Amino acid sequence: MNRPGVRRVTWLALRARRRDLARLCGWSLVESLPALLAGLLVARAVDDGFLAGRLLDGLAWLAALAVAVLVGAVATGRTYRFLGAVVEPFRDEVAAQVVRGSIRDATRAGGRPDSAAVTRLTHQMEIVRDTFAGLLMVTRGFLFSAGAALLGLLALAPVVAVLAAAPMVAGLAVFLAALPAMAAHQRAYVRAGEQLGQSAATALAGHRDVLACGAQTRVTADVERLVSAQAAAERTLARMAAIRSLSLGIGGWVPLVVLLAAAPWLVERGLTAGAVLGALIYVSTGLQPALHTLVQGLGGGGLRYVVTLENILRAGPAPAGPRRPGPASRTPRCPSTGPVGCSPAVEVRGLTFGYGPRARPVVRDFSLTVADGEHLAVVGPSGAGKSTLAALVAGLVPPHTGTIHLAGVAVTDAEPDVLAGLRVLVPQEAYVFTGSLADNLRYLRPDVDDRTLEVTLDALGARPLATRLGGLGGPVTPAVLSAGERQLIAAVRAWLAPAPLVILDEATGHLDPALEATVESAFARRPGSLVVIAHRISSALRADRVLVLDGDEPVLGTHRELLARSATYRALVGCWDDPVLPPRTAPARRG
Repeated sequence: MNRPGVRRVTWLALRARRRDLARLCGWSLVESLPALLAGLLVARAVDDGFLAGRLLDGLAWLAALAVAVLVGAVATGRTYRFLGAVVEPFRDEVAAQVVRGSIRDATRAGGRPDSAAVTRLTHQMEIVRDTFAGLLMVTRGFLFSAGAALLGLLALAPVVAVLAAAPMVAGLAVFLAALPAMAAHQRAYVRAGEQLGQSAATALAGHRDVLACGAQTRVTADVERLVSAQAAAERTLARMAAIRSLSLGIGGWVPLVVLLAAAPWLVERGLTAGAVLGALIYVSTGLQPALHTLVQGLGGGGLRYVVTLENILRAGPAPAGPRRPGPASRTPRCPSTGPVGCSPAVEVRGLTFGYGPRARPVVRDFSLTVADGEHLAVVGPSGAGKSTLAALVAGLVPPHTGTIHLAGVAVTDAEPDVLAGLRVLVPQEAYVFTGSLADNLRYLRPDVDDRTLEVTLDALGARPLATRLGGLGGPVTPAVLSAGERQLIAAVRAWLAPAPLVILDEATGHLDPALEATVESAFARRPGSLVVIAHRISSALRADRVLVLDGDEPVLGTHRELLARSATYRALVGCWDDPVLPPRTAPARRG
């Protein structure tokens, strides 16, 4: 998949803040005023003042230079204000991309938390911020300072400008030609550091297993090899400094030597002593420092910026695909008794999963089909694997063997944003966040209007809670809500989600039976499919079919069928304390 490159990301960041960038360039132009006038004013002070015997005139010219320096100093202070306006928002955008990429990788099927993400978010993120700021400063410094010095040289004498510019261009060309090799070595250094960090973190986290297996020597050797690789990469980077010194010698010092050697010839051609001195000042205080800053900045911070940002972009999130429409506007793919070839809502084949290679599998060679629009309840004793099955179907954990498809899409191969468009899982411990009630309800469907929110609150019996909170704009503080109130908010949010499949993993366990019946009935009328991890018999009675998990022999059927076929189900029905049972009616057809 194509990722945005460093050049494009940098260009877009500068383009988005072109107003602040223009102000930065404007103050940089004022800042370069001393570089433009230094040689000319010194030449006038020498030729028209001191050498002509007019001391006061010479001092006046130098006073004018002092004023220009003060104006440039004020402008320098202003440049940092607009530099921050360009750099800090860019840093925030890249940091957000790091977080999105890390969450994407950690939440995909089979994904794990990436310890290298911490490095990208802390150390590498600060490198990007600092080097981006430095890159802006050295680039605009070279352009304005060197440009001002060259204009001053042209004003003194065009031939002097040619003598000074030629070696400077040659030195800059040497440096630019070596930049690709420098970048390659900088990449090797950054990757070596990241690999070392991952290896060390893994070794420290598993030190007990390492000791138990007697693998100290092997693990130590692996870490030592990565330490040596990082040290070698750093030594190579240090050697590349010789190229920077060579380009600085050619571009910075050769112009001075050329001007000093050509001074007699220049004087013979009519150049005054003040003009020669002014030319030397332009080279020594304008061209040479500007080139030195550029070479050191690009060769150090610039390379770190390019390579580090490449590393961050490589780990960034993929572009988001189009979202599915909300449940109210969704057309079912097919009825629950649809024709052969119509993709079911859930299709599980040969599923086996256990917590550990030697642990007894929670599910073994398990298969299940949930038709589009079907309402399935999953029951079983504690520890039978109900929540595990919900996590497997939702794609939160990968199976050891077997396949899981949602609407024909393989869960293990799907990106998180694709899974989010196929299913929504509501766990027992509901998540709400500080903010307004409307913000919490729109969390999975930001575009929903207030009218739809109001109707959904009524449908799920959440109107009293909304009234107590102060309506849609009322504040939600998670710490002061009960577990049932948090579950109710999460249920409304899930009902509004665009995903056609809803998985309720004991998501109504803290509600009273009557309110639970209202919530589940609302989900039964919602277009799409519903899987409920049940904790009350009423949840099973409302379902089209019931899946009983009990050891190695899951049983699937209707409530009446299971009463006849499953001793476990009969035991559960007899043990469940369910004072509020809804009347048995034909299940509502969804979609």
